[in-house]
Amino acid sequence: MRLKLVCLLSFFVLMLRFAAAQGTVPTFTHTVGDKSYTVMGGDPGEEKTTTVPTVLVPVTLEFESKKQAGRSFRLDAGADVPRVLHSPVFSQFPFGASGTTQYADAMLRATFPKSAGWHTLLGKPEVKPITVTIPAGFGYVLTSKKSGSALAVVDLQFLQKEVFKQVPKQDGKLVLALTHNTTYYVLGDATVCCSWGTHGVDGTTGNSFVLASYLHDAPAIVEDKDVQPLTQQLAEFVNDPLYDPQMEEGANYAKGPGNRVSWMRPSFAEGGDQGRCGGTRVSTRYFLLEPTDTNPKNNFPASKGFVAKAGGDSYHVQNVALLPWYAGASGSPYSFPDAKVLTEAAKPCPERRAGATSPSRPTVEAIVPPSGDNSHRLIGYWAGYGSASSTFPLREVSPQWDYILVAFATPDKNAPEGTMQFHAPTGMDEAAFKADIATLKSKGKKVMISLGGGGQHFTLANPERVPNYVASVTKIVEEYGFDGIDIDFESPSLSIDPGDTDFQHPTTPSIVNLINALRQLHDHFGEKFMISLVPEGTQIPGGYPSYGGQFGSYLAITYAIRDILTFIDVQDYNTPPLQGLDGEIYQAGNVDYHAAMTELLLHGFNVGGDPAHFFPPLPAKQVAVGFLTGDARPSEVNQAMEYIITGKAPAGTTYKLRRTGGYPEMIGAMFWTIDADRRGNYNFSNSVGPLLHGYPPPPSK
Repeated sequence: MRLKLVCLLSFFVLMLRFAAAQGTVPTFTHTVGDKSYTVMGGDPGEEKTTTVPTVLVPVTLEFESKKQAGRSFRLDAGADVPRVLHSPVFSQFPFGASGTTQYADAMLRATFPKSAGWHTLLGKPEVKPITVTIPAGFGYVLTSKKSGSALAVVDLQFLQKEVFKQVPKQDGKLVLALTHNTTYYVLGDATVCCSWGTHGVDGTTGNSFVLASYLHDAPAIVEDKDVQPLTQQLAEFVNDPLYDPQMEEGANYAKGPGNRVSWMRPSFAEGGDQGRCGGTRVSTRYFLLEPTDTNPKNNFPASKGFVAKAGGDSYHVQNVALLPWYAGASGSPYSFPDAKVLTEAAKPCPERRAGATSPSRPTVEAIVPPSGDNSHRLIGYWAGYGSASSTFPLREVSPQWDYILVAFATPDKNAPEGTMQFHAPTGMDEAAFKADIATLKSKGKKVMISLGGGGQHFTLANPERVPNYVASVTKIVEEYGFDGIDIDFESPSLSIDPGDTDFQHPTTPSIVNLINALRQLHDHFGEKFMISLVPEGTQIPGGYPSYGGQFGSYLAITYAIRDILTFIDVQDYNTPPLQGLDGEIYQAGNVDYHAAMTELLLHGFNVGGDPAHFFPPLPAKQVAVGFLTGDARPSEVNQAMEYIITGKAPAGTTYKLRRTGGYPEMIGAMFWTIDADRRGNYNFSNSVGPLLHGYPPPPSK
């Protein structure tokens, strides 16, 4: 049938037809122009009430990585069940023109306002509690020392699989799996964080489901409240009930079932996200955030909630985008419950053009550093692996950069395990490339080759393959004249095996064998051979709350080669929220985070929170801070470096350094990438470089 809806500014014509339900709940489709969308509920044209039977599954999470009174720490959602039942998820609250009803029904009625007698309600749920054990490598708990409140960070795909091992097919029902004070990461990689949950059709059982957290007495750093996470995921399920979160990776993302949309992040999004493509779903890729969410990458989801009130009760529900917003329809409303949050329809993402454009030349001059050596270094990655037209010669690197890390030598998938390969970048003459390296070295610069890179899976599990690694790396270093190597093996590489609990005596084969290989390389090249490590946030500071899997996976390597290590620079941008030595929780993107995470290495910490496994401090001259040019601001970097090096805290800083005078011996700052800095008119190197090079030499000891 065809249903015509009158919007405020124009006619929004929808073709509606009842669709055979996929998953376990009723759905219908409506068409806008030449595009059709599947929505949860009964046909609006039939003007009747559809009740969706519901199963509420409160999940108790038990964490092997955190003990309390000798037992695994527990986060139990059972106590949240009464609060959820009294919330707008199941109870009736006034929602303006949509009437007094449940949240999901009011949202649908805001989308189809002319269907006055039409309702889609969630039935009174069956409650089926379950318990899931979270192994050390699949999540961790952050506890605020100040408030005593806790919040967990958990592998979302792992949890979904574990939930549906205990919840078989629920024909005709919607499963609402509820956790307590929990945020999630995806793809098995905690640097791909954070979301409040997921939704859609479980690919194993076929269950239609929503998995989300309830927030109660959460740490103060968490801005969202009570049912905001649950209503966020419920709303996204209503708008895209056939989404399969297990088809999130790689090419599967484009092929998975569900609604297809294209939208740009609104102007009120966090600075780095303004104008970026939000994705091709009714939520962002990986994190399943709404257009109304404003948090930066890797932070807890955050948005201004809508306060729903009834009978003395009040709850915070998520302001969400309605389908007319995604569809680009003229008129309103575009958001619910607050129609003023989104006042214009979504703008579609521009199509990606094949190939890369030539790198633009800077319009300002690079500042030449002063002569002399104050022991502080500006470190950057030269990403020469793009197309021939997108890279620039090494010889044109700004003189502010002291250490240039060429990215990347990668594992050779066509050779035995451990074999690394490197070639001069596409379109660059081998001889000219080698000459550029020699030129930089003649000017006192250090040029290193970075091994690995994001998306490159490295293993060295077989000790008999160590010679392959050593020989191939030796060949690369000698052929190109590199000063040393940089280790950038990111998750899931170098994951700690179950049962490997002592970083001082590791047993994970890839870690043990890599340590052996690095020592062989050092012995071959001698004392001047440089070795650096560039772990993700999970791989060093992540070892503070938990040790296992990706968490703390670089600690054993760092400890074992500390006598031959040139420097380590943790990526403060590829990281989830973590905990500082003061017992408080910090998120990336500010001075507090940089100071707190860096001081873990400078001061030392109890690995996995266990005093029996203390990771001793590294000398400050071996420690740098890692920044991403696309996310950080020069002012943020300068303030962080000034605080860590001198102890002078900028206004608003809450983390207090253990050494009040700072760490003047600290080596400096690392950036990904030199290329982006050049495209930005040296906005980082011309600012941070002079700051670092302007400090007096650290006092001799």
